[in-house]
Amino acid sequence: MKPITVNGSPWDGPPGTTVADLVATFCPSPRGIAVACNGEVVPKSTWHGTEVRAGDAIEIVAAAAGG
Repeated sequence: MKPITVNGSPWDGPPGTTVADLVATFCPSPRGIAVACNGEVVPKSTWHGTEVRAGDAIEIVAAAAGG
């Protein structure tokens, strides 16, 4: 089974892991965070109900101030 990829690195988490679980694992706070799964943005309102599956490519990005 292929692992989940988070920001380009393999991650092997427990079955039933949601996007919200990943954000809690990888980020100190969910503020200013955006998540994409397989190139599609995952709306924050759906993070708790969106399970990640083997082979998914997840990108977690934080907004940065400045220009």
